[in-house]
Amino acid sequence: MGVGIIDSTRPGDARSPHADIAQGRGLLRALRNTGITVFYQTPDLKVVWGQNIPENWLDGRIEGKVDRDFLPASVASWISDRKRAVLETGISDSVEFRDGEDQSRWYDMWIDADFSDEGVLQGVITTVVEITERKHREQTLRTLLREVSHRSKNLLAIIQSIATQTGRYSTTIEGFLDRFRGRLHSLSFSQDLVTSSDWRGATLSELVGTQVMRFRGDEDHSVRFEGADVYLNPNAALHIGLALHELVVNSMSHGALARHDGRVHLHSELAKDGDVLILLWSERTVGLLSPIKRFGSVALERVVPLSLDGTATVEYVDGQLDYRLEIPSANFEIEQLSHG
Repeated sequence: MGVGIIDSTRPGDARSPHADIAQGRGLLRALRNTGITVFYQTPDLKVVWGQNIPENWLDGRIEGKVDRDFLPASVASWISDRKRAVLETGISDSVEFRDGEDQSRWYDMWIDADFSDEGVLQGVITTVVEITERKHREQTLRTLLREVSHRSKNLLAIIQSIATQTGRYSTTIEGFLDRFRGRLHSLSFSQDLVTSSDWRGATLSELVGTQVMRFRGDEDHSVRFEGADVYLNPNAALHIGLALHELVVNSMSHGALARHDGRVHLHSELAKDGDVLILLWSERTVGLLSPIKRFGSVALERVVPLSLDGTATVEYVDGQLDYRLEIPSANFEIEQLSHG
């Protein structure tokens, strides 16, 4: 039997057999510390020795066995064929295969022919490394990339819808740009919350604070939020954030927030045993609101509720504006929090 040993001597150097044996022992000891599986087979593919053999391969005892005795039946035959090809050509090869009852373990295998100093074929050296964790990381990365691609497409669709509707209800380029920038900023603030949570979403209270704070400042208490807090999924966070943006902007132009002492009441509650979240925005307005159906009304009454598979109503009676948004539970998780 021949075992490949690294020869660090130069031509002409004297080297004792004891040095070779010591080096071989050192290499095998180092190999035990790596977890890398190595086994040596004769030209007829019988195992002579092995190191770090996985326990699920005949309890780690494979000496005298051939590939079909310890490798998965689904791969043993073609791996043996690859080894025979290496023995015939002398060209190294590598394969990837799965093992385990549920095929959950992954391995990389390298196959090398072993020749004596005189060029005589002595056997085949097989090196195996488990790559299960790497495969799981790759799968996780692929899943994340698909998720990012999916969410990016959704975000672009929302932006396209905002641009289209803003353009439809704008009479000048300047007006369009001003409103479009504001809505994009609102979207970006909501997106920041979603991203910082690893794409889980955002709490309703965080969303309210973010959308109000960008206009009113940290110390402003003109918009009071109370009631049930929930954790909104990413789609709900983006669309409810847009609704809050429209409500704040509208109020600053035509409603309570146009006055220095104006106040808005924002209340949330769970209904139907937690299957629906009701969000109610209430304020006293300054003068009559324009009856023209501009983008703000379209977003609040159509775009947002349709995106959440919910419903919405806007009522204006005797200077009192009430916006009611009903959000199905598929859009949120219930948090043990309340605000008031």
